[in-house]
Amino acid sequence: MKNYANKASHPLFICFSLLFFYGCITPKDTSFSRKMQNLTARYNYIYNSNVLLTEYNQSLSESYTDDYERILSVYQDPEPQVNLVLTPGAPNKQLDDVIMKGQAVINDKSFSNYIDDAYMLLGKANYLKGNFFIASEYFDYVAKTYNSNLKVFIMAMNWKARSQMELNNMSFADKVLDTMLRAADQLKKDLAEPLATTAQMRIYQKRNKEAILLLESAIASSNEQQQRIRWRFILAQLQEKENNLQDAYANFTKVEKSNAPFEMYFHANLNRIKLKALLGGEKLNKEQQLLALLKDDKNSDYTDQIYYQVGELFSAEGNFIKASENYNKSIQQSTRNQNQKAISYLRIADLNFKEFKNYIKAKLYYDSAVTILPKNFPDYDNIVKKAVNLQYLTDRYTIIAREDTAQFIAKLPAAEREAKIKSYLAPKVSANTAVTGGNRFVDDPDFPKQTLNTGAANIGSTFYFNNNAAISSGFGDFKKRWGNRQLEDNWRQSIRSSAQENNQVLAGGKVANEINPANGNAAQLAEQQTSLEKQYLEALPTTPEQLAGSNQKIIDAYFEMASFYQQELNDKPEANKIYLELLKRYPENNHLAAIYYSLYLNNQGIDQYKADEYKQLVLTKFPESNFAKTILDPSYSAKQSEIDNIANNNYNVAFDAYAKKDYPGVIKQANDNIQAFPKNELAPQYAYLKAIAVGRTAKVDALITEFNLITTNYPEDKIITPLVKEHLKYIEANIEDFKLRTFALVDFDNNEPRFVSQASPIDVKPKPIPTDINAADKPIAEIAKVPEKAADVKVAEPVKANSIFSVAKSEEYYYVIDVADATLTLSSSRFGIGQFNRGNYPDNDLTHKLVELDNDQLIYVVSFVDLEDAKIYEESIKGQLKNIMKVPASIYKGFIISKENFEKLTDRQRINEYLDFYKENYQ
Repeated sequence: MKNYANKASHPLFICFSLLFFYGCITPKDTSFSRKMQNLTARYNYIYNSNVLLTEYNQSLSESYTDDYERILSVYQDPEPQVNLVLTPGAPNKQLDDVIMKGQAVINDKSFSNYIDDAYMLLGKANYLKGNFFIASEYFDYVAKTYNSNLKVFIMAMNWKARSQMELNNMSFADKVLDTMLRAADQLKKDLAEPLATTAQMRIYQKRNKEAILLLESAIASSNEQQQRIRWRFILAQLQEKENNLQDAYANFTKVEKSNAPFEMYFHANLNRIKLKALLGGEKLNKEQQLLALLKDDKNSDYTDQIYYQVGELFSAEGNFIKASENYNKSIQQSTRNQNQKAISYLRIADLNFKEFKNYIKAKLYYDSAVTILPKNFPDYDNIVKKAVNLQYLTDRYTIIAREDTAQFIAKLPAAEREAKIKSYLAPKVSANTAVTGGNRFVDDPDFPKQTLNTGAANIGSTFYFNNNAAISSGFGDFKKRWGNRQLEDNWRQSIRSSAQENNQVLAGGKVANEINPANGNAAQLAEQQTSLEKQYLEALPTTPEQLAGSNQKIIDAYFEMASFYQQELNDKPEANKIYLELLKRYPENNHLAAIYYSLYLNNQGIDQYKADEYKQLVLTKFPESNFAKTILDPSYSAKQSEIDNIANNNYNVAFDAYAKKDYPGVIKQANDNIQAFPKNELAPQYAYLKAIAVGRTAKVDALITEFNLITTNYPEDKIITPLVKEHLKYIEANIEDFKLRTFALVDFDNNEPRFVSQASPIDVKPKPIPTDINAADKPIAEIAKVPEKAADVKVAEPVKANSIFSVAKSEEYYYVIDVADATLTLSSSRFGIGQFNRGNYPDNDLTHKLVELDNDQLIYVVSFVDLEDAKIYEESIKGQLKNIMKVPASIYKGFIISKENFEKLTDRQRINEYLDFYKENYQ
């Protein structure tokens, strides 16, 4: 039988027992106590804590997902967030144990030599929990308290910099790293992580060449194998990005032959094959080598990335057709990796935008990419902006194609026009009978190959009926606006029985671009065909007036595209091409001054001879234009803004006088301001105030005189002149009644001065908005909309955060102007809205109301039968808001909202939430 008693009295057992009991006694600062505390702190706490951190980092590495289409991060840390929300770290037993042990060393082992290690452990544990601010404070304390120990100081500064980088305090982190590197010059070892952290900062700063040098030094200094493999992969990525293909190939090869994780091994192999092909100039084997990877079952989850890399090779060679084919294969094979699918969408979009000049197709692919890409993707905001911009460009491209086609057919003999339209529309109908069929315009990367500034000589390439997408979107636009109308006289006056069923399209439902009914009824299909043919025949510009209108639409579309390239995309060469094409097709147009001025600016510093030539054209042909005045006086714009502010303030003063019935004062102030600012955009509104003030104090003849002066002096005005014309019609119809009055205008509601007689307000159903109002610069309904998604680019809808707002169809929509200042008096603004509505929508019973919140005032126009009507109204008024509101443009914004969502706007926070919701769902 074994003698356990003797074993219990073993000297080692006694020693450990003494250590245990010593640990429970209040420590004293003696030589023995220091040795004992060092012993227990090192092995009971510090060692065990480091083991826990190692285990945690291993589990983190196993669960961490890298995005190999981007430069990997040096450490497997979260990506810095622009708007980081500081929250307590999630409970984690391993990290919580580390924190407990670190605190125990600090509290109970105060005489040991491991206090600095304990604080470092606290910092690292909090860092890994996501408590970056707390972690940074711990590391800062260690750096300041133990700065005499160079190694401890450098490690603390390294982790402090990492914490600040996670907090997105990049400028401060860079200063910390600078201090650390100066001190590191004296340290001969343990420099791998400080160098790697600095390399990460240089990557964030896009200083890749410096990052390459730092990573090379870090790899040479590191003793940890997996760390070296990861950094070498990043080094190869950076070298490839800097076009140092030979070194990149060598490093990818080293990673591929190392003990790398399988996914990293796969991507290293993929990149190695691609770079070998590029370096060797191989024309045949590169595709075969990459596609050979598909035969390995281990690579089955990476099929999409293999096809993507094949596409990248073809793209680098300039074989964009083959590149696009392989990107499409990548999309079709992307079942798990949504990032890869989004990047493939993005590549196809870029090809269509830059190489194929197929802007409509590019728009579709950009939309698909934005739907999937995470918001922290590099250049995400620019991609979104490009998608929005392309919709703008696509709309105007479609206008040019449609109007060119209409003019071409209009020039044919009358007997041939109908046959021509039939011949072009017939394929469209049959093509769309199969909803799931392909779209030639979307599926064919060769169509169209012309740029947006193709001239009229290439009419075939922009021919509307050759453009499936343009026809489809044109019919969809008609159908969304009017529904399935019967072919009959005065079809616009029909009851809009189908309006509600079409609202689902506007609320995000299926795009209405099919011509066939759901049941495929042949008779109904033929009827729709005939109706569509008649609409196109009626729209042909067969008279000089109609031809001039059609030409103006083309001119405006070209000008708006060029301006967009110049101002939004900052693409001056493409802007110049379109400006010159516009001048070639229409040498005399209403935008000449702006075109010459833009060409002058765009050629400055590039081709000074041309710049001077266009400068002289502005000065000689348009000496009174704002452009000429700006050339002669660069401060002219600032001076003009000051004049506009004075005019706005003076108008509000005059309006206050009108509200107080100081009519002589109104007349005097109006005369003074018109004389002082005769060409100011508010001059018609001053004249109108004067006219109605005259109407309150004189007979009707004086009022008619003032109104006629307005229509004569301001024929192009979009707010007052249409209203005055309505007034004159009313006077003419009721002239005898007016002649009997002592004063032409009788007194009504001071808050809403009106010309026509007022009736008691009653609830009426909103009426549809006409599409061809005087106030609109262009008929909005005629701008064809592009199909939102093609069959080959459909993607799953992303999961969106819950919102209190809804996209559900509504019976009423409002147009709202949010003024972010509750102290302003908006009487003159409301008066201007009333003028605009009565002048441009006299038959629609539009009214406007005011809701005052704590910090905002909401003027809302009610109401519209559907979202499409509200959008038409928005397009017509937004260009006039500056003259209507008479308050700084920076404090107000307009938007559309359903009645149900409007009732949820209770404060500025809710308004901002809705604006984000509106942008995401309706713009």
